[in-house]
Amino acid sequence: MVGEVPKAVPRAGTWWRQGPEAESFYAFIPAALPPDPPVRVEGSLQALYERAVRSVGRLDGIATLLPNPHHFLYVQVRREAVVSSQIEGTQSSLSDLLLFEIEEAPGVPLVDVREVSNYVAALEHGLRRLEGGFPLCVRLLREIHGRLMRGVRGGNKEPGEFRRSQNWIGGTRPGNALFVPPPAPEVAPAMAALEKYLHSEAPAVIKAGLAHAQFETIHPFLDGNGRLGRLLIAFVLCVEGALSEPLLYLSLYFKRNRTAYYAALQRVRTDGDWEGWLRFYLVGMEEVAREGANTIRKLVKMFDSHRESIQGLGRASGTALRLHDLLKKQVYVNLTKAAAALKVSFPTVSKAAGLLQGLDLLRERTGRRKNRIFVYEPYLKVLEAGTKGPPG
Repeated sequence: MVGEVPKAVPRAGTWWRQGPEAESFYAFIPAALPPDPPVRVEGSLQALYERAVRSVGRLDGIATLLPNPHHFLYVQVRREAVVSSQIEGTQSSLSDLLLFEIEEAPGVPLVDVREVSNYVAALEHGLRRLEGGFPLCVRLLREIHGRLMRGVRGGNKEPGEFRRSQNWIGGTRPGNALFVPPPAPEVAPAMAALEKYLHSEAPAVIKAGLAHAQFETIHPFLDGNGRLGRLLIAFVLCVEGALSEPLLYLSLYFKRNRTAYYAALQRVRTDGDWEGWLRFYLVGMEEVAREGANTIRKLVKMFDSHRESIQGLGRASGTALRLHDLLKKQVYVNLTKAAAALKVSFPTVSKAAGLLQGLDLLRERTGRRKNRIFVYEPYLKVLEAGTKGPPG
């Protein structure tokens, strides 16, 4: 904290004075979870909690309405990767990432889209490990961090290793920072305590919220803490069985409410205001789960409508329907690769693409005669909603 002697708040943690007299600063050592005294989930906060839990449950159930939930999960994971990376300053869009993944050069610096692609790889690595029975633990978080930071900006800052030097948030040095996390020797003990809490019997939605805030306060790595901290929420919800698939991410909510997000985290550290943090977090949980369920309903209706339109083409609809199914997963297609995936000739898939263009379902993106790329534009518009623009 800049220019102040922080007050002692045992429920939150302790502030340690660090550095020489001329440039001293206060670093924060968080108290172990759960908070003591316990979080008071009562009254309006109890009502918020119950609404959030119901919304998460509805989202989990409604995902089964999709013809193939894994296709939606594929793009939802990538949507999350884009938004979470945008919070950290990348300029890559969902389109850029999807084009990059089909090996077509995007129109942004490759370093940006590689960071987003790394996020996808890190998330999927974590999910595979968890599905294979590996516990949600410090070792796994370090593995995921290594995947996240491999070969990108910050990749020289000890990927997968806890920091061995002091970091800070805001300002140009610890002495004028907005917040200074624990000194390096305190990181491992703080993360060990967090791991113990992750294995506790706390309710899943509460556990995910408190764990995220604690991780952001510890800031255990030199870079990538925000992205990994946001992933932690999804991992907890899946491990605890609140979600059967990782369909819910709060990055877009944090992006929209960036100032309030940082303020709520800081009040935990300065005032022990865990209830205030949970209030902010639970509002977001309900909002994002509700929006996710509405998006799935919209997509089911849209896919059914488009399928009916394609079936209206009569005998010519066969390959067009199969191409439409492929587009539900990929959004963008290279026709050569689409022909191979569908096991049809290039002229056949090209004719199908032309039919979908005639129904305003596909748009050719490149303007080229060869190696053309088509986008399932109505689907992309739904997926990109809210992901563009300033970070908030």
